[in-house]
Amino acid sequence: VTGATAGIGESFTRVLAREGFNIVLVARDLERMKERAAALESQFKVQSAIVQADLATDSGCAKVEKYISENQIEVLINNAGFGIKYPFTMSALQAEQELLDVLVRTPMRLMHVILPGMKERNSGVIINVSSVASFIAGGTYSAAKSYLTVLSESMNTELASSGVKVSALCPGFTRTEFHERGRMKMGGLPRFMWLNSDKLVEQSWIDAVANKPVSIPGWQYKLLVGVISTIPRKF
Repeated sequence: VTGATAGIGESFTRVLAREGFNIVLVARDLERMKERAAALESQFKVQSAIVQADLATDSGCAKVEKYISENQIEVLINNAGFGIKYPFTMSALQAEQELLDVLVRTPMRLMHVILPGMKERNSGVIINVSSVASFIAGGTYSAAKSYLTVLSESMNTELASSGVKVSALCPGFTRTEFHERGRMKMGGLPRFMWLNSDKLVEQSWIDAVANKPVSIPGWQYKLLVGVISTIPRKF
């Protein structure tokens, strides 16, 4: 699980541990990973491992690739990510490059490394944490998430005859540290638009096991995506 110490990633660690999987946590914050690993081992009686890596860097991505290539991994959750609050013409180029590396480069590379082993064993689950933003034209974050959604759908089709399942989780606004870290002011968003991380991860896992290519938790976002698909894109 990348981005395993908070929010959706942290929820996935608990859901997978409950299902009996040993957990490999990937993140930058070593102390938080140690705390999470100890809690998982204590609560669910599973084993855990830690890979400290900054997935915005080539070396960080390569470190996780190496771990995957040297170990049999049954489930990959590509969750690590962040957003930029500024429009593209006002943002820092370095920040845009890091967003591309974390949201696109890293999940693509990790999938490419892990899939041969999964195909050989004829089993495995990959969940790419995308966003409902992938269905709209909303800057580079939407563009990056669109890549994840489309790649997940494509791999789901390509691997349909195998036992390997690939699914994109496309949540809406979720109560995590995401917006706080991005210094985004979200006070004006109605309460009914907020999703619970644990509940949407539960649904995502159910959908992935059922081999659904795209999981959109929450009636409000299913409705929103349905509306988006029927109106001219410029709106």
